[in-house]
Amino acid sequence: MVLLTTKTMQMTAVFITFGGLVTSLITTFLPLWKTMNSDLNEMENWYSGLWHMCLYTEEVGMQCKSYDSVLGLPSDLQISRVLMLLSVFTGGLALLVAIPGLDGVHVCLDRFGKRRKFLILAGVLSWVSGITTLAPVSVVAYTTVVEFWDKGFPDVMPRWEYGEAMFSGWFGGLALLLGGTLFFIAVCMADYDLKMATSVTNSSLRTRQYRKTEVL
Repeated sequence: MVLLTTKTMQMTAVFITFGGLVTSLITTFLPLWKTMNSDLNEMENWYSGLWHMCLYTEEVGMQCKSYDSVLGLPSDLQISRVLMLLSVFTGGLALLVAIPGLDGVHVCLDRFGKRRKFLILAGVLSWVSGITTLAPVSVVAYTTVVEFWDKGFPDVMPRWEYGEAMFSGWFGGLALLLGGTLFFIAVCMADYDLKMATSVTNSSLRTRQYRKTEVL
């Protein structure tokens, strides 16, 4: 296909990685990781995130408060904070590293090997960012399910359920993994283009040498 070029694949990888990074960044600070609604008071909705606990009522609206102590948080939330921040950092670094390796950027144009290394490193960092996004979201999802079906709590006690941030976190992590994969595909396509160009050049040189020999 004409549209499926190395440059197009590179730009697609950058676009998807950027989208995954923005989604992961929003997920990190969105106080909607878990939600809870009490049957005793259906007008109140509780929301829990990595940094805030929020209460929504129709009379007042949304009221959020930071956690009083980091040490008092469950271990899954503490680990999730670190991993999500690491994900945002590595995702942003992946985009910065990818810029010198893009075909449209006039940097290292005479050094194909160096540009190739930039794109490979960007792919690795994007993968790391995706994994460090999926891991905390999946851990919190697992602990939420375990606590929801825990028979040790009375049935009348409200339970935490999945919030919207859980799904956005999964989407952002998968997008980062896909972006990293596309960086690797772009590198393979560039290697193939270089191989074909070298093959055509060598073939032309052989043809010219043959013609010279034929004239002599």
